[in-house]
Amino acid sequence: VLVDDMVDTAGTLTAAANLMMERGAISVRAICTHPVLSGEAYERVENSKLEELIVTDSIPLKKESRKIRVVSCANLFADVMKSVHHNKSISSKFIM
Repeated sequence: VLVDDMVDTAGTLTAAANLMMERGAISVRAICTHPVLSGEAYERVENSKLEELIVTDSIPLKKESRKIRVVSCANLFADVMKSVHHNKSISSKFIM
């Protein structure tokens, strides 16, 4: 599993996935918070050895991809806003 905060052109991410597969990984998945996905990012993801790229909906996707799965962050944001409104700690939402 590859983890990144933001994927822009997906060059580094897909190169890392391809290298991991060349070095014997059985499969490679990646997760990122912010899917900027500019330039040739979609093509790179589609043509890479990545099994799946899991992203949040913090930035709307420009197009769909069979390899990209979007996970909503709405519940997290709602819980944090509710906790802040009630003057409660939010650290448990981000620190396990």
